Amino acid sequence: MSAGTIGWAVADSWTMTRRELAHWGRQPVQVVVGLVFPVMLLLMFGFLIGGGKGVPGNYVDFLMPGMLALTMVFGLEATMLAVTQDLNKGVIDRFRSMPMTSGAVLVGRAVADMLQSAAGLAVMIAVGHAIGWRWHGGPLGFLGAVGLLLLLRFAMLWIGIQLAMVAGKPEMVQAVQILVWPVGFLSNAFATPHSMPDWLGVIVQWNPLSATATAARDLFGNPAVAGNSWPAEHAGLLAVVWPVVLVAVFLPLAVRRFGRLSH
Repeated sequence: MSAGTIGWAVADSWTMTRRELAHWGRQPVQVVVGLVFPVMLLLMFGFLIGGGKGVPGNYVDFLMPGMLALTMVFGLEATMLAVTQDLNKGVIDRFRSMPMTSGAVLVGRAVADMLQSAAGLAVMIAVGHAIGWRWHGGPLGFLGAVGLLLLLRFAMLWIGIQLAMVAGKPEMVQAVQILVWPVGFLSNAFATPHSMPDWLGVIVQWNPLSATATAARDLFGNPAVAGNSWPAEHAGLLAVVWPVVLVAVFLPLAVRRFGRLSH
């Protein structure tokens, strides 16, 4: 691929990214809701429900990394709705008829989503700090944890784009979105697997979100909990392997399906 071709691809993708970012100004409520919802969950589980069965010490220190990982899994509905609305309004067909790099629409959507996810992480970290959570792993540990969290989001993003194109219509997004909830709650975000029935604990341990949450707790320097999940070093490996595998499967599926939309 020549430098000129790469330049055109980057320019086209940035144009699509700016289009998605412009929607934020026209739909601020949707953006605000996306940022506030995980904060509400954090406060609800941290103070209203709280307790953390099987978690000794400060429950907020255990909860925060799990909530940050959960934030990366939730919030895909906005992305799925945007994709299905563009499909049904014929916007994507118009883009495909233009002299534009193939896939720039998907890349622009992905970049905009990742920017919003980074903003969501920043808000959650600020709120966590305000309610007493602290990280003790140093700057590199902090950046490593944030990197793993965004890697999980990147993988979930491509699953969401693929499911949106399969669903096809905005009214089907809610039904598909329900599938995301078990991934979020069947994890160690709120409680440790050893406090659960054995069969459920096994499912929780193999959840990609659990691996990311455990690795993030280790990198943030938050207290480890016996029976939390895999050992920290294994969780760190799984926190990389799971998202890479998911991206390797769903990104090509999404690109292929997008390429067949007009056929």
